[in-house]
This record gives sequence, structure tokens and C-alpha cells, in this order.
Amino acid sequence: MNTANFNFKRDGFVLASLVTKDFKLKYRRSVLGVVWSILNPLLMMIVLSAVFSFIFRAGIDNFPLYLILGTTLFNFMSAATNGGMMSILDSASLIKKIRINKMVFPLEKVIFELVNFVISLVAVVIVMLYFQVAPTWNILFLPLLLVYMIMFCTGLALILASLAVFFRDVIHLWGVIIMAWTYATPLFYPFDMLIDWMKVLMQFNPMYHFVTYFREIALYAQTPSLESNLLCFAMGAITLAVGIVVFNKSQKKFILYV
Repeated sequence: MNTANFNFKRDGFVLASLVTKDFKLKYRRSVLGVVWSILNPLLMMIVLSAVFSFIFRAGIDNFPLYLILGTTLFNFMSAATNGGMMSILDSASLIKKIRINKMVFPLEKVIFELVNFVISLVAVVIVMLYFQVAPTWNILFLPLLLVYMIMFCTGLALILASLAVFFRDVIHLWGVIIMAWTYATPLFYPFDMLIDWMKVLMQFNPMYHFVTYFREIALYAQTPSLESNLLCFAMGAITLAVGIVVFNKSQKKFILYV
């Protein structure tokens, strides 16, 4: 079944049901429940600020806000791709029993993490209030950024979900890649501290552009340029297109390997 057969009524209901199920499972038997989606980025920001501020803070105003904007967006991508990668394998019993659009499973993980990201924005607002950084009309570009991120994360999730079915080593390898990607993206340090050849390589890092976009609209009150929007859109759209092609070509064999 390919994207042309995606039924918004039927598959949309399945998506909503799966997101609701994951949401309940995540916070089951948790005293604070959904509040953890707010506390977690705040606590991580406090710890990382304490560790990195003495080393990298020079030249970065409102370092904790700079930090939480980058880490929350990066964590959205990390969680969405990790969940998407495991989505087909984790749904093997369901796939074997009923005929269902398999693309629903990685897409659901991306949507689920999007919901968590939106909740975590409360933590961002708290930090903005603390540092008296008032949002401007540029924050209206946030939905556009999320569209770019959804395309990018969905594309990666589809690719990883397909590869993980046939090559289980991908599951372990992706953890290493995410760790390297974290330090290869200016989350804790300023872009300007990089030497020239590193700055050139950074232009090929999609998360650098997405994080920079987020900081422009939320921290620096800047309007993203047309070039920035086109670049982020292209990175998201190309990744999504590749993901759909890879997934559609491999999904017929999933049943043999899950």
C-alpha cells in the first residue's frame, strides 16, 4: 500500500488512536504525568547551562534560552526518528494480523513526538518570561518551521523504519549517529567559534538550519529570510520524498522479516 492509498478518514482515525495510546502509555503510573514534558527540558537546560555556560557562554546572550531552544527542537527530531525507526518492528503482531497502511506507524511516532514538543514549548515560554524576552510577531513563523520539521522527521523515520526491518544493526548505529549529530550541531556553543572549514560543513547539517530558524524567531526577533525558508523546505521535502520512495519499495517484504 503506498501513499496514493492513504485514506484520511480511516488512517486518520488509526493515527489518532495510536497517538492517544502512546500518550497514555508514556505517562501511565506517573505522578506528574504530562508535566514531565515541561519539567524535563527545564531540568536538562539547568544542568547543561551549569556545565557549559562557563566554557561557551562568551558571546551568547540569554544562554539558557539559546540552549533550550536548540535542545528541544533537536530532541524532537531525535525522539521522532528513534520512535519511527522501531515503529514497524514494534507493530509486527498487528501487521501480521490485519491489512493496514504500514506508513501509519512511523508517521504516528512523528505526530506523537510533535505533541510532546508542543507541550515542551511551555518550558520555553517560562524561560522567555524569566529572561524577559518578549515574543514578537516573528513567532508566527513557528507553524511553518514545524511543517519543515515534520517533513524532515517523517522522511528520516520512513527510511530508518525500512532499514531496521532488514538490518537490525541500524538500531544501534543510529544511536551513535544521533550522539555525533548532537555535538555537530551548535546546541551548546556558538556557530562563530567554529573554524572556517567547519562552518562550510555546517551548511550541510539540516538541524543547524532548523535550530537557527527557531532561534531567529523566538530569541532574536528576526524574520527568517526567503532563502532560509526555501532551504529548510527543500531539506524537509527532499528527505520526505526519499523516505516515501524507500518505504514504498520495501514495505511489501516487511511481513517476511518482522
